[in-house]
Amino acid sequence: MITSINKEAYPNTLIVILAQTNGRSEFEEKDDVTRVTDEDGNVTGFNFFNVDKIIDYDKLPNGKVKLTDDQLEALNKKLAEAGFDDKLAYGKPTLVYGYVKTCEAHPDSDHLHVTTIDVGGEEHQIVCGAPNIAQGQKVVVALPGTLMPNGAQIWPGELRGVDSYGMICSARELGLPHAPQKRGIMVVPDSFEVGAEFEPTKCDELIASGEITL
Repeated sequence: MITSINKEAYPNTLIVILAQTNGRSEFEEKDDVTRVTDEDGNVTGFNFFNVDKIIDYDKLPNGKVKLTDDQLEALNKKLAEAGFDDKLAYGKPTLVYGYVKTCEAHPDSDHLHVTTIDVGGEEHQIVCGAPNIAQGQKVVVALPGTLMPNGAQIWPGELRGVDSYGMICSARELGLPHAPQKRGIMVVPDSFEVGAEFEPTKCDELIASGEITL
């Protein structure tokens, strides 16, 4: 679940994205809440308008919002009051540390690689274009349902005909202040736990101290 706010473009509105939209979207509006469904009838998100009546809007950041338990409860209460049966819930973290189990050349590209990434109890195929990707590395993985610092949403897709379930991230893509200004994914220390949630402050400190070089 992606929750975000754009205080300039959509003031006093909380946007909740639950899934990638398939085809044309349909909208159902009830009492300051809009439910969004795709052409197959799957619920893909909600828009909460006049959200300051539900939670403390002024304290929310501009951009990605990590809801507290109380805020999530307040939004679910609003859904019920508006007459929707749906209930919001946070799943597992989507920006996590992963281990590169395999790394092979893409069959239809001279620079892409097809990797198998262990993210802690799960393995996913991810296509990566970074020149420094290699088997045996520990990396930061953006799984589907991730909102990146630049506003990009990560969903399953394909690159040159090969399925890709997420993205292996560079320090720049992660928005780290000390990110090197050159191409390449960020390789984290072997001591990092596979499947654990990405810690931006910790990683940026390691870049600044030279313990992470890219």
